Amino acid sequence: MSENVTAFNIKEKVSALLKDSLEQPETESLINEIHSYFRELIQLTGFDQNMEHLAAVTTAKGKALGLNHAAQCLLDYKRTVKFLKAMVTAIEEKQQNYPNETIHIFYAGCGPYAPFVTLIAPLFSPEEVQFSLLEINDKSLEYAKTLIQKLELTNYVTNYYTADAVTFKVPEPEKFHILFSETLDALLYRECYVPILFNLLPQLSEDITVIPENVLVKMSLATNAFADAKHTSVEIDTVLNVRKAILLNQNKTIPNQLPDKKVAVNSINIKEYNYLILDTLVHVYDHIWLTRNESSLTLALEMHIEHPINFGSIVFTYLMDSNIELKYRLEE
Repeated sequence: MSENVTAFNIKEKVSALLKDSLEQPETESLINEIHSYFRELIQLTGFDQNMEHLAAVTTAKGKALGLNHAAQCLLDYKRTVKFLKAMVTAIEEKQQNYPNETIHIFYAGCGPYAPFVTLIAPLFSPEEVQFSLLEINDKSLEYAKTLIQKLELTNYVTNYYTADAVTFKVPEPEKFHILFSETLDALLYRECYVPILFNLLPQLSEDITVIPENVLVKMSLATNAFADAKHTSVEIDTVLNVRKAILLNQNKTIPNQLPDKKVAVNSINIKEYNYLILDTLVHVYDHIWLTRNESSLTLALEMHIEHPINFGSIVFTYLMDSNIELKYRLEE
């Protein structure tokens, strides 16, 4: 077992991670220590070559991360810290709004480390917070159960569910204060954040807090490539706003695709630019955002624009059927 981390000082290490004054090398060191401790407790590295651990899991819409990749998410440092800060802030705000109530959290897609239980729970008492965990990968959920047991946190968990969050019907949905579903990737590719929200949000209270709160995909144009020191980009439009799309959806079923977003190129002087950039911006909670290249979730996509321009518009479509992906086509 790691000499630097014990079950008793995870609270101390997480409290340090929550400090705004912490420098990035210190952040990475603390998270690496926690990761090493978790890895040793349940004998899961996140880097082994077991095919069962590598394979993604097919869901009703798209795919869920394989067990290894889910474990590695803890090491996405800025992402982990910002989600931790968001969760703690949200819990404390719910405690103010619902005094003397236990704050119930529905955690969709917990992965093998269930970090937003195993890192958050020690900051509170079981009377203050309770978690219900849902995970589509049964082996991943078994690892999470084992870790929670070894950390002596079992009294913080009300229920464990092995199910697909895209189709799951939530028992006692009115009791939940927070929905946590960090089931996304850059450009909202493949993973199920959008259809999960389409399924779960209508079931839960209108006052539910969602983390991450929203995801935006924005289009920018640039004259120079990322590698160029003179690179500057000009934001053009929002291609996809997840929460807005859900709000506008009138169907009770999850659509196979979202409405097209059409960007006319004549009005944006596209001839002056050489690159089109798509950015994923994750609105984690309140003032907390993950922006360009801070995380694997927000890696920007840069595409070269061929000249001369022989199209009049770019049409973006977000598909949510067997494959979840943002596609585009050029129209005259």
